[in-house]
Amino acid sequence: MRPIKTLTFSTLYPNAIQPNHGIFVENRLRHLVSAGSVQSVVVAPVPYFPSRAPLFGRWGQLSQVPRHETRYGLTIQHPRYPVIPKVGTSVAPILLALWSLASIRHIERSGFDFDLIDAHYVYPDGVAAVWLGQLLSKPVVVTARGTDINLIPRLKIPRKLIKHALRRASAIIAVSEALKQAITDLDFRHEDVTVLRNGVDLGKFFPRDRAKVRRELQLNGPTLISVGHLIERKGHDLVIRALRELPNYVLLIVGEGPERAGLQSLVGSLDLSSRVRFLGGIAHDQMARYYSAADALVLASSREGWPNVLLESMACGTPVVASNVWGNPEIVKSSDSGLLMNERTSEAAAQTIRSLFDNLPQRAATRRYAEQFSWDETSRGQFDIFTRILRRSASL
Repeated sequence: MRPIKTLTFSTLYPNAIQPNHGIFVENRLRHLVSAGSVQSVVVAPVPYFPSRAPLFGRWGQLSQVPRHETRYGLTIQHPRYPVIPKVGTSVAPILLALWSLASIRHIERSGFDFDLIDAHYVYPDGVAAVWLGQLLSKPVVVTARGTDINLIPRLKIPRKLIKHALRRASAIIAVSEALKQAITDLDFRHEDVTVLRNGVDLGKFFPRDRAKVRRELQLNGPTLISVGHLIERKGHDLVIRALRELPNYVLLIVGEGPERAGLQSLVGSLDLSSRVRFLGGIAHDQMARYYSAADALVLASSREGWPNVLLESMACGTPVVASNVWGNPEIVKSSDSGLLMNERTSEAAAQTIRSLFDNLPQRAATRRYAEQFSWDETSRGQFDIFTRILRRSASL
């Protein structure tokens, strides 16, 4: 049997300028194709900016993303699409589809006659992919990952477009049961949505020499780590405020984003500068070192689909404290994995951190807990869905 050929379509995909952007989509795809039963070419559009002029701020860096690149043996096209201020959210899917079409046609002409489109993130990516699928007569699989379902459908026009697209998709995947329920709340049948959780690369994320890493990072006392884009919903500010009730604790913050200046100002106003370190963006393949150095990861986000940082930390032997929202309870399910906060406040975060440190699990036990979350089950589930879709298409 020949391999199934897929076109992976998503604006959430790493590139030479943003190596950590959408790393979870790349990781799932890498593990899927590693067995040889699936081949894929990636179309990962980026917003159009003419230059790195100061006028565009950090967005201007996107002008430097290569049009074509190869990562881990996968061919990636980065077509540009226009982003229109103010009305951009409502028209994003059609612009994304129209400006990606030429790249997809080129892929077909080059000899890669793909069987289906595998789209990641429902809006605008999944909506655009369904339109492209209809135009190209290809089935489309759409994966919901987080804010595309737990936030964006609150907007009137995107909600209509999302419902229209999902009804026409050949399959719907959610990365957590919580997201599946949110999709069914949009008037879809529960059985129409398949949950395929994200996994963790156990060969990349494993415990490092903890004493050595802590010496290199000059860490002595209890150490927390908060990882994620520096935006409001990630809750880094709650973890910072929790330090007021946690004397001698040090907090490492990994990530970049628009809230950095505000978070640094908060640290200064609380007189915590000696106990909070902003490490900036760190390459994904270097993160195991920092997870291993910490005593606990704290994720205080308000919304999550399936946060990979929790499993990555556990795979390095580091337990977690997480807000009790969306997909988090589906990951943190035993004392070996960590604890969930009773409520999403700095006080609750501090109390939960103290409770965890009062009875820290053995790091080997935390690692064993993470080992049940390999990518194998997810890859098998994807392959089964693709096979079922193609058989159904062949019988029509």
